[in-house]
Amino acid sequence: MPEGRRRVLHFVTGGFSGATQVAIDLCVAQLKSARIEPVLVLRRKRNTDSPANRAKLQALRDQGLAVHVVPGWAHLATIWSLRRLCLRLRPQVLVAHGFPEHLLGRRAGLAAGVPTLVQVEHNARERYTRGKRAQALALSQRSAKLVGVSEGVRRQLVTLGMPAALTMAIPNGIRLDRFAQAPAHPSEAREAGIVMSARFARQKDQPTLIRAIALLRERGLRPTLHLAGGGKSAHREVAQRLATSLGLDDQVRFLGHHGDMPGLLMSQRIFVLSTHWEGMPLALLEAMAAGCACVASLVPGVEGVLEDGQTGLLVPESNPEALANALERLLRDPVLAARLGDAARARAIEEHSVERMTERYEALLMSL
Repeated sequence: MPEGRRRVLHFVTGGFSGATQVAIDLCVAQLKSARIEPVLVLRRKRNTDSPANRAKLQALRDQGLAVHVVPGWAHLATIWSLRRLCLRLRPQVLVAHGFPEHLLGRRAGLAAGVPTLVQVEHNARERYTRGKRAQALALSQRSAKLVGVSEGVRRQLVTLGMPAALTMAIPNGIRLDRFAQAPAHPSEAREAGIVMSARFARQKDQPTLIRAIALLRERGLRPTLHLAGGGKSAHREVAQRLATSLGLDDQVRFLGHHGDMPGLLMSQRIFVLSTHWEGMPLALLEAMAAGCACVASLVPGVEGVLEDGQTGLLVPESNPEALANALERLLRDPVLAARLGDAARARAIEEHSVERMTERYEALLMSL
């Protein structure tokens, strides 16, 4: 290890979720740091070895990042393999991202004698059984810091019983360079359409948005809805059947995985995040950076990202009528949509760049 640099091992799911992307962004940024030597370790998931994800990992290795994959078929296998890796690499800090990885990672770190352990919680609602919560409480006593990716997630950690003095919030960040052309696409020149970029899953709430689109049609408004994202086919099929039953097949477009999300966002005026819970939604941050007028469900993880009436509109969770009312305001008032889009982009630039996130993590890691 280069003299003076602190080796930091980031352990995260290999499922290429938002948590994976945050860990990757941190590692890539830390490659340029004079004080931190990053190592990325993924817990193998079903899609870790897909051709696309294998290419992503090779591209990271080509940049000089040390990337390792440990087994994921059983928790004990993960812990045993990660412990061996820690004994070989001797990191000074182990940062364990997400659930249940922060449980497995810190157990392996303790077994390997890693001096400093950090938990990063990426969601406001996780599958904490009584046993898992007891593990998390015990591990918190052996951890240097517990990080929530938003203030809402930090508060949730405290609600679970984690020591408040150890918790802090570090908001997620995104690569703003992907949205550098947003000023060349002013709101008034965009299609008055709606985008929601989210995987189809229990957490997300595309059905409420589809019902809101049906209410808008009754009011004489027929915007096109672009639903981008993969996820579970069962949830996608429920949404498709709902759109068909409401007579919206000509308005609702199921795009699947979209290869140019910046381009799609910068072509549309409105972005919606209809959801049941969040950590710090990267899709919402991207829409803000793209200059979209944003509407989102008022749930932990979103609250604090959008300021209602200033940088976006917040609506109650699972409420199609409230969501339709917010969308109607934006569709009938292009000036309001432009103002909110500009304010959202300014907030994203100020608070949610990868560089800003990296600065905050580096300050934390060097202070431990």
